[in-house]
Amino acid sequence: MSIVKVIEVIASSEKGIDDAIRNAVKEISKTIHNIDSVYVKDIKVHVKDSKVTSFGCICQVSFRVDEVH
Repeated sequence: MSIVKVIEVIASSEKGIDDAIRNAVKEISKTIHNIDSVYVKDIKVHVKDSKVTSFGCICQVSFRVDEVH
């Protein structure tokens, strides 16, 4: 039987949402493996002097838990 766990992370980028999501997966992959999917729960941008300065997203990351034999 396969167990899937979901964690929530916040990621950001100065380049765009796509890059923020890729940053999230890159960083999470350093300590978690078997990642199946990423659900982008929310998106936001930071604005300074009427200009977008960075992009952020809240992501739910699903991964399969290793089976112990």
